[in-house]
Amino acid sequence: MNKDLQNLNNSYYETLDENFNKVLELLESNLPQKELLNLLKTGNIGQRQAAALKLEKLNDTAEALILAENLINQDGKVREAAAFKVAELILDYKNLFLNPKICDIFLKAITDVNSNVCRNIIFAVKTLMYNQDFINYFAPKLIDLTRNIIAQKSDSGKYESNKKIFKLYWCLETLYEFSDYIPADTLKSVLCLDLEHYTIKEKLARILSKDFSDPDLVEMQRKLKQDPNYYVRLTFVKKT
Repeated sequence: MNKDLQNLNNSYYETLDENFNKVLELLESNLPQKELLNLLKTGNIGQRQAAALKLEKLNDTAEALILAENLINQDGKVREAAAFKVAELILDYKNLFLNPKICDIFLKAITDVNSNVCRNIIFAVKTLMYNQDFINYFAPKLIDLTRNIIAQKSDSGKYESNKKIFKLYWCLETLYEFSDYIPADTLKSVLCLDLEHYTIKEKLARILSKDFSDPDLVEMQRKLKQDPNYYVRLTFVKKT
């Protein structure tokens, strides 16, 4: 790595203009793969963001993990750029993302506070569902995550309540994709939600709009088909 780039790695941009110019400089540069990966490991916010967007290929699982690690414990700009790149690269490098460490990171990223991260990682998760071992690993952990969110107390204020609903919303969005692979008894244990928030009921309705024979799930379907909220009922109409 050249001296200028090394100095860049060890600095933090103090102004918006400097940040913009330095990131633009990186985006217009022609850095080799090794240096992009180094920025993803050690760079500041702008450097990581630009490196993620510049990445065009992955050579092995180790490189996929470096990218995935930027989905968590980073600034929102970095997480969003990493999620965008994961969703792009996973189409050509599916097998490189089947590592359990990456799967565990995806599990955290599906409930990110940034909905763009959630959408892109749910897309990535769907892309891996060709692999039965991935389904067997991810689905039980998704159920556990959903249960943990349901169990969280949200009586400390509106912010905590909204945070719980937001996380649950994206858990249920992901659960829809896995619902055909989850036993009915397990599935209904997380769908018996006593929540009046219409967005959660819409997600429940979307899952329950599938064809189920379990009597309890069928009864949940019946109740939601008669829900006072138009958009909840509309979910079932769209399936007919």
